Amino acid sequence: MSHLDIRCAGLTDIERVLAFWREAAEGTSISDDHDGVARLVSRDPEALLLAERDGVLVGSVIAGFDGWRCSVYRLAVRPDFRRQGIATALTEAVERRFTALGGRRVDAMVLEDNDRAHRTWASAGFHREDHWRRWVKPLRSPGRPVRPESVTGSR
Repeated sequence: MSHLDIRCAGLTDIERVLAFWREAAEGTSISDDHDGVARLVSRDPEALLLAERDGVLVGSVIAGFDGWRCSVYRLAVRPDFRRQGIATALTEAVERRFTALGGRRVDAMVLEDNDRAHRTWASAGFHREDHWRRWVKPLRSPGRPVRPESVTGSR
């Protein structure tokens, strides 16, 4: 098995990442578009981590830190590359990033019905906190209506 490279995404990776998420990620997010990913990468160039093997994008994760909370989104591994340690390598990279930034705890956003993801996060040492529930409200951008399907599946 060849070496796994983990690096930060750049603006030139956006279309490739969006295509990857359509193939490998569960569900959709209201921010799954060019502008959303461009804002993420421009605001925090180290937040979107990509895993590549021989130049092939095989995994991704968003590791956002706002100075208060360490939040993880979009951990995804290409279906034909799963169970090869890629998710583990990405979560370890996330933990190194957050530790270097002074983070104290990591919160992972995980779809309720994604049992595979539950097992992945549990094996990485995370535990479910049932006393929390997420409350969301989509914001309307000028000239951009909120799509109802984006609201229900947003993460």
